[in-house]
Amino acid sequence: MSSKSMTGFGRGEAETNGRRWTVEIRCVNHRYLDLKIKLPKGYAGLEEQVRKHVSAVLTRGRVDVILSVSGDFSDLQEIEVNHSLATTYHDALTKLAGQLALQNDTSLSRLASYPEVLTLNQRSEALDDVWPPMEKALLEALSTCDRMRSEEGDAMAADLQERLDQFAGVILEIEQRIPELLKEREEKLQERLQKLLGNVQLDPQRLAQEVAILSDKTDVTEEIVRLNSHINQFRAFLASEEATGRKIDFLLQEFLREVNTMASKINDADIAHLTVNLKAELEKMREQIQNIE
Repeated sequence: MSSKSMTGFGRGEAETNGRRWTVEIRCVNHRYLDLKIKLPKGYAGLEEQVRKHVSAVLTRGRVDVILSVSGDFSDLQEIEVNHSLATTYHDALTKLAGQLALQNDTSLSRLASYPEVLTLNQRSEALDDVWPPMEKALLEALSTCDRMRSEEGDAMAADLQERLDQFAGVILEIEQRIPELLKEREEKLQERLQKLLGNVQLDPQRLAQEVAILSDKTDVTEEIVRLNSHINQFRAFLASEEATGRKIDFLLQEFLREVNTMASKINDADIAHLTVNLKAELEKMREQIQNIE
C-alpha cells in the first residue's frame, strides 16, 4: 500500500570545515501544505532551495523545517581596526596629560581596550559553498521523515482496508436481504387487503400494481451499485502512488449520502440497525483519513 500519514519526524546531519549542519523536520496533518522554514542568520538566501526540496516530497500537512549550524567559525572571523577612533583617543589622552602635567603612559594595549577601537566581525560564507552540506542534511531528514510517514500510512491503510471489507460485507448482507423483505411485505399487503375486503375476490392486476409500487419504494439497487463502485474506487485510491487523502475524504461523503438514502427507503428494523453500523464505520474511516496525505 502506498498511502502516507501526514505525521512524521526526520533529522539529518552533515559536517564540513569544522561545522555541523543539523536539519529537523516535524509535520502534522493539515488540509494543505503549510510549510515554515527557519534558517540561521545569514543563510536566508537558501530558503527557496530548501522549500523546493521539501515541497517535492511533502504535498500536504503543517511542516516545520528547522536548520541550525554549530562548530568552529574562526576561519570566518576577522578583527577590524578603527584607526580614526584610536587616533582620537590617543590625541585626547595626550592633550589631557599635558593639561594636567602628567606623564602620558598610553599604551597600545590600553588603546585597544577602549570601546569600538577593535571590533570582531564574522564574514558571511559563500552560499554556494554552504549549500552542499546543508542539502545533504536536509535530504537525510526528508528521507527519515518520509519513511516514518510511509510506515504509519501503511498501518492506517491496512486498517482502512479491513474496515472497507467489513463495510462491503454489510452492503452485501443488505442486498441479499431485499428480496426476502419484499416477499414479506407482499404477503403482509395481501393479508391487509384480505381483511379489508373480506370475502371480495382480489383483482390480480390491481394487486400486482400495488406490489410493483411497494417494490419501487423499497428498491435500493441504484444505491447499492453506487456504493460498490465507491468501494472499488476507495481501494484504488489506497493503492495509488499519489496523495489521495482529500479525494478519499470527499468519496466518504458520497458513501454517507448513499447510505442515508438507502436507510430512508427501507423501513425495516434489521436493516436500520445495519445502516447505523455503516454510518459508524464511515465516521471512523473519516477520522483516519484526516491524517492521510
